[in-house]
Amino acid sequence: MRILGLDIGDKTIGVAVSDPLGLTAQGIKTIRRSSINKDLEELKEICEKYKIEKIVAGLPKNMNGTIGPQGKKVLDFVHILTSTINISVETWDERLSTVSVERVLIEGEVRRSKRKTIVDKMAAVLILQNYLDSKAFTKKEFKT
Repeated sequence: MRILGLDIGDKTIGVAVSDPLGLTAQGIKTIRRSSINKDLEELKEICEKYKIEKIVAGLPKNMNGTIGPQGKKVLDFVHILTSTINISVETWDERLSTVSVERVLIEGEVRRSKRKTIVDKMAAVLILQNYLDSKAFTKKEFKT
């Protein structure tokens, strides 16, 4: 089962996809947002191309666990996405995912201009990989 991971922002949507076994996440692109219809159409095409069966959308929460303005925007987008694409969408707590990716890229001495072009895609990879790892851990825990 292939899963799509999304890092939904105001200007871009980072997109990652799992391998068919659901073990690893790979970044595939960053969508430059222009209109809700174009964004949804591009996501629909990606879902068809990769035969996506589930979508995991990063949900930015405040440090105290509440949903702030950006989280509300993501939930609104997820609602529209769910009603447009016939694929289940699950949200995943993505607190500090972009900060973590930025830190890794800085430590890797990636130039600022390059970081700006890949940070959203890498954040989607981190969100999806964390989701996949949690599911693998749960399965492993019940087998022992």
